[in-house]
This record gives sequence, structure tokens and C-alpha cells, in this order.
Amino acid sequence: MLKSDLVNLLIQKRGISQKQAEQAIELIFGGMARALIQGENIEIRGLGSFHLKEYKGYRGRNPRTGKVIPVGAKRGVLFRCSKQMRDRLNRLPLSDE
Repeated sequence: MLKSDLVNLLIQKRGISQKQAEQAIELIFGGMARALIQGENIEIRGLGSFHLKEYKGYRGRNPRTGKVIPVGAKRGVLFRCSKQMRDRLNRLPLSDE
């Protein structure tokens, strides 16, 4: 699902204009991004939670040359689905691919 799909869903379900739907989606995702940047966790009941994880710097290696390269510290976002979502996902039949 894309952000535009969420906008279209809001338009269909709530009967609001496209501009209002886009603003609502941007407000939600913008707020989530700001919270994560500030180091806060996000919990959406029934869906899951987003956590910020800090990774320490380390010494990596260029696979082509073998030269040691310092890799700086970084932050990433982890998502963990809620028990309710995991249960809903596991009730679905698996495809026969």
C-alpha cells in the first residue's frame, strides 16, 4: 500500500477532498517522523510499535579491496507488530506458490 492509496481510502470512506486527505496523511506521518527523530517510541494499538535503535560505529572492510573502513554510528527504526496483528495475520491462509 502506498501513501496515495491511503489518501484514496480517506476520500472514499470519509468523503473529504483530496487536499484534505493528503494533509491528514502528511500530518500523521510527519508527526510520527518528528517523534522518532526526537527519540520517542510510537505505539499504535492493534498494529504495532516503532522503536529507535542506535547502532555503534565499527570497523568495516571494503569487499573489493580488503581495506579497513571506519563505519560511523547510526540510528535506525525497528517495527514490531502487536499480538493482535500477529494473530490476524496468522489466521489468513497461506498461498500455494
